[in-house]
Amino acid sequence: MDEFRLVSERVLASGQFILGKDVEQFERALAQYVGVKHAIGVSSGTDALLLALMALGIGEGDEVLCPSFTFFATAGAVARLGARPVFVDASPISYNLNVEDACEKVTPATKAIIPVHLYGQAAEMADVMALAKEFNLKVIEDAAQSLGATYARKRLGSIGDFGAYSFFPTKNLGGFGDAGMLVTDDDALADKARILRVHGSQPKYYHSLIGGNFRIDALQAALLNVKLPHLDGYHQRRRENAQYYIEKLSGLPGVVQSDYSQRDKQISKDGKAPRGARLILPTQCPNRDHIWNQFTVRVVTGAGEGNRRDALRAHLIQHGIGAEIYYPVPLHKQACFKQMAPADCPVCDTLAHEVLSLPIFPELTRSQLDEVVGALLSFLK
Repeated sequence: MDEFRLVSERVLASGQFILGKDVEQFERALAQYVGVKHAIGVSSGTDALLLALMALGIGEGDEVLCPSFTFFATAGAVARLGARPVFVDASPISYNLNVEDACEKVTPATKAIIPVHLYGQAAEMADVMALAKEFNLKVIEDAAQSLGATYARKRLGSIGDFGAYSFFPTKNLGGFGDAGMLVTDDDALADKARILRVHGSQPKYYHSLIGGNFRIDALQAALLNVKLPHLDGYHQRRRENAQYYIEKLSGLPGVVQSDYSQRDKQISKDGKAPRGARLILPTQCPNRDHIWNQFTVRVVTGAGEGNRRDALRAHLIQHGIGAEIYYPVPLHKQACFKQMAPADCPVCDTLAHEVLSLPIFPELTRSQLDEVVGALLSFLK
């Protein structure tokens, strides 16, 4: 806390509140951490996505493949530019974008794909990149929840044309308000994104492009500079918490864990749970390093039962335990997209009724973890 206070006082005394040395330092450090040439600090994870789409020239008449089971910003950024988000179903095991479904939804108007690395784990990037190559699509990795996670030993965000991050306070590297970052290895795209970040001007007051105000605050960058060296430690504590949950809950009656290596024969393609399952635990898929931004279980509701997910959430809250639903309404069913043709995303529909995220933050004590496990056990009896 003292270090945060000292940094804040230094920035306030400097009078440099927009961009500047602290931003440049954070950009260099983040680029080195991710393993890319360029990092561009921006005002939020949402604006990172918007800026990436603008730099790639996505606009009116274009289509962009994106998952339906994710936060609104992914599709919202596409729609704000006049392009059409094409909603793709989810994997019933990792909950990430189903590349087979994405392939079936490519049209001549499709220009890009946005895989979201949900809950701290990579989407199937080998298949995403193969699809992009086949249809000449640009790839924007939405790694808002997954800074530091890997796929085939590469940091997420470094694989596609752009990677977008969020430093919203609940993220593993959380800021003190809204902030984000856009990364790329492409020199030309980085130059264009930096110009678009400041209203499309270069030099000042001379506008070659129509951009926006997407700048990160110097204070946010300075404070995040303090936290970045500790990020891998935060990840490790989250992994330990996730492993503790799995050890305590696995093997209990009605509790199952998905097995991605077998493409889980128990779980059907539409996401329906195996007979007798009451709780499905998340899993780390092969070739990936999970950073557990969320520990998200599926609470299965049997025939004739009320929504057991909602009942479990109420039960946990009654015991003083926070639990959140990410996400109760998939994007293809949001009112703002009702004018679009209906999308067929059965797994997303199932997940929206079953997912519940348990406390996983690194500061959890063993006794607090035991409280969560105890409350789950009392509910499952």
